Amino acid sequence: MQTEFIIKAAEAIHHAINVNESEIESLDREIGDGDHFINLKRGCSSVLDIKEKISVLSAEEALNHIGLKLLSTVGGASGPLLASFFIAYSQSEKENNLDPVNQTSKSFTSGVEAIKKRGKASTGEKTMLDVLIPVSILLNKLANENKDPLEIIPLIKEVALKGVLSTRDMIATKGRAANLGERAIGHVDPGAKSCQIMIETVCDLILNNK
Repeated sequence: MQTEFIIKAAEAIHHAINVNESEIESLDREIGDGDHFINLKRGCSSVLDIKEKISVLSAEEALNHIGLKLLSTVGGASGPLLASFFIAYSQSEKENNLDPVNQTSKSFTSGVEAIKKRGKASTGEKTMLDVLIPVSILLNKLANENKDPLEIIPLIKEVALKGVLSTRDMIATKGRAANLGERAIGHVDPGAKSCQIMIETVCDLILNNK
């Protein structure tokens, strides 16, 4: 991964989050505490604030700086979780001894594992992990099969969307929605939705750069 691409991805994600503001806010009002979008927007803005600083850094250094910036500026549950993702991702990127697809798979999985550890959660609990874990599993599988990125991307987008929709019928056992019990059934998890938007945005960016 190149630092230039990381900055482009940050800009694209910032735009995508703003475009989807009404949907994310609506989902969070239904089962959350109403500040998920505010925290996401603050996080995106904080990353763009340091884009000149990280532009001269290696990819792993840039990702680590992003993680630390999110940790210091974003409140709620999403800040520390996303910070953990980027810091773990950056540590994995240091190895740089794999082809790009396998390295991305390895680093993404490291980030997801960091979220699992910090949040003490897994799939089936109506969280962002209902998107991130299936994407990680599929990405690993396709990387091991030496699939071309152009084959991988549509499948990743598909499984991310499927993960979001799966949260609709779940009872939340983590986060603010856990207090709602069965009343959370019928509502998509806002954290899962925002992760799906971010994954889809990065996938589209990769396709457009091909």
